[in-house]
Amino acid sequence: MIGSSSSQEFRFQVPSLDQAAFLLDFDGTLVDIAPTPDSVVVPEGLPETLRRLRAACGDALAIVSGRSIDQIDHFLGDIPFAVAGEHGIAVRHRPGGPIERAALPSVPQSWFAEARDLIAAWPGARLEHKPGGFVLHYRAVPEAGAALRDAAENWVKGTNGTFEVQTAKMAWEVRPAGVDKGYAVSMLMKSLPFTGRKPVFVGDDVTDEDGMAAARRLGGVGLRIPTDFPNPTAFRAWLASLVEGKG
Repeated sequence: MIGSSSSQEFRFQVPSLDQAAFLLDFDGTLVDIAPTPDSVVVPEGLPETLRRLRAACGDALAIVSGRSIDQIDHFLGDIPFAVAGEHGIAVRHRPGGPIERAALPSVPQSWFAEARDLIAAWPGARLEHKPGGFVLHYRAVPEAGAALRDAAENWVKGTNGTFEVQTAKMAWEVRPAGVDKGYAVSMLMKSLPFTGRKPVFVGDDVTDEDGMAAARRLGGVGLRIPTDFPNPTAFRAWLASLVEGKG
């Protein structure tokens, strides 16, 4: 194991780079949260840090996000070796490889129509479509949160657990149940170059807790912003120091 930082700011340890596999959340972890999903900015220096990290850990670098794989590709290109999107529903194990999708149902189309009408009643709220479901964003109109949550819970309550409401930061996601970031971590760790390594999962949200727990079960480390790092800026600085040999 190697220390997390040469300073005393961080109090945890992670496996050495030649033993570690890094599985990282995107929004709120690698990049700062933005008013809308499309307006996030990849900070200068982050791509190079991630490239160096991937080289240092033998390609065992994955992004595990609630976003679609296409969105992660848009922001990071071919930098990560593997990507898990939609909280694990979609997984691509290697660059250019096929996207494997869990065999799960999509939400009924009638829910989309009802969601559009609901969002229209709250100026500033946003409806984000995903392949298996949708997200109700209320960051710009916090007072809409309770009404949107109630509607989301009403949609799923009669489905016998087939669908669920996933809590996110200033958003509610309506999605198929049965797959989460813990599932994604388990799937990724079964294939090269991840297998045989100790997973280091880092996230910032309640949706990341399953990924953290899975990493710990597999003998690795689960870290969270702001518990282990105060913010994404601090996490990016820690990553940079790690690949520079200062961790």
